[in-house]
Amino acid sequence: MAEDLKKMYRTILGDHFPPQMEVSFIDGDTRQTLFYEKVGWTIDGEEKGLRYGENPGQEAALYRLTNGNLVLGDVQTIQPGRYLASNVELLQSGKHPGKTNLTDADNSLNILRYFTDRPTAVIVKHNNPCGVARADSLVEAYTRANMADRVAAFGGCIALNRAVDRSTAEAISRQYAEVVVAPEFEDGAMAIFAQKKNLRVVRVGNIDRLQDFVGQRCVEFKSLIDGGIVTQWSFVPNTRTRADLTLASCDYKGETYTVNREPTPAELDDLLFGWLVESGITSNSVIYVKDQVTVGIGTGEQDRVGVAEIARDKAYRKLSDRYCFEAHGIAYNEMADGEQREEIDSRVAVEKGGLIGAAMVSDAFFPFRDGVDVGLREGVTAVIQPGGSANDYQAITACNEAGATMVFTGQRSFKH
Repeated sequence: MAEDLKKMYRTILGDHFPPQMEVSFIDGDTRQTLFYEKVGWTIDGEEKGLRYGENPGQEAALYRLTNGNLVLGDVQTIQPGRYLASNVELLQSGKHPGKTNLTDADNSLNILRYFTDRPTAVIVKHNNPCGVARADSLVEAYTRANMADRVAAFGGCIALNRAVDRSTAEAISRQYAEVVVAPEFEDGAMAIFAQKKNLRVVRVGNIDRLQDFVGQRCVEFKSLIDGGIVTQWSFVPNTRTRADLTLASCDYKGETYTVNREPTPAELDDLLFGWLVESGITSNSVIYVKDQVTVGIGTGEQDRVGVAEIARDKAYRKLSDRYCFEAHGIAYNEMADGEQREEIDSRVAVEKGGLIGAAMVSDAFFPFRDGVDVGLREGVTAVIQPGGSANDYQAITACNEAGATMVFTGQRSFKH
């Protein structure tokens, strides 16, 4: 049985999707058609497409837009030929990519495009980020992103916005990763990666022009159980600079409630960083960030209090694991009960999971103050959320009581 299960992952199906696809939108005599071609790679002399879909046994294909342009109102799709994840160059494959590898790479670029001014690392697993970090060097950015959730990052997709140097390649090679995506690889980096035979190393030349994709839209398709399709424009965050933020304020029963203090420059940086990372996270979500690094990421929950608590609990667990690994070279879960474990527990408790002074980010408004209170009790000093709840006054009051600040974006950031 065990061998049969292993064989499942080694059995690659050829897909039966046609080489071209056309999608037409028709309004009376007006027809707008998008033209696509299927993407494949030559690996060991054989032409291959996607390894499989979300699971073995699911055929899948990747198409890239080659011609046509859809215009609806004042919005139009990305022009053909401006390729990113639909035109990846495999420098090293071992195993060619499957659908999940591709979508992880795509969502990492979705987040990475907002951070071009400093070295940035995004690690994605199951289409959600495990860790995102910015720093003065690429190796530092990767190390911070990895240590933000070292356990979840195992087997993830690492996307970097600078050419990979030897030191970054060596740091990556000390862990297990499925995919590394970068604009280029400096001398010696590929020789290091070659020791990881199943690591997929992907060069995406357009990463150096990621800024051009900010604000650009594509059409998203979602198939329903009966074969129906929902289409929508892709999400574009409107809040990308400090000037786009509004200090939290609302009216309730004839009284105006306003947050007492403005965010500090450092808080503003973390609030904006967190809000843009949030655009690539499955809803409902709440995350915490500090010093341009994700501290705790809560994803895909049904209630906002619950996801705030999950992100808080993850911050504690991940910090415990980080301290254990840095000091003793083992995972926290592998450490036996004793003095060393108690020391780590005590340190993490004092530091409240690294949440003291952190920013709290929510993709939708807090319907009550209980969600905000989860973060404030841990020492969060700044909150960013869309605003618009009838009970915004509760969240504002909670922040004022804790001496924290809060800003509104005026835009929800759901992702499903």
